[in-house]
Amino acid sequence: MSELNHVSITKMANIYFDGQVTSRKVTFSDGSIKTLGIMMPGEYTFSTTEEELMEIQQGNVSVLLPDSNTWQTFTANQAFGVPANSSFKIKVITLADYCCSYITQ
Repeated sequence: MSELNHVSITKMANIYFDGQVTSRKVTFSDGSIKTLGIMMPGEYTFSTTEEELMEIQQGNVSVLLPDSNTWQTFTANQAFGVPANSSFKIKVITLADYCCSYITQ
């Protein structure tokens, strides 16, 4: 989906890694949540509490998912999933625009 309709957006940004990664929380009427953000080139480690779907809107990233020894590359219009209660590493090769969906059971 290229457009999010009928949502509430939290004005204050989530800022990580000294401003190299930022996002804004988007809440839908059904209570589901996404974040929209930007990652500057660099290498980062993120932890999850919920299952996540990371969609790369623009840019180029390599990801080391939990329980894997192989880096995978993702570019515009590609996505990857991350299990709940885990962590993953991401190398941002070129500035990345992303959308993260939080999957609640």
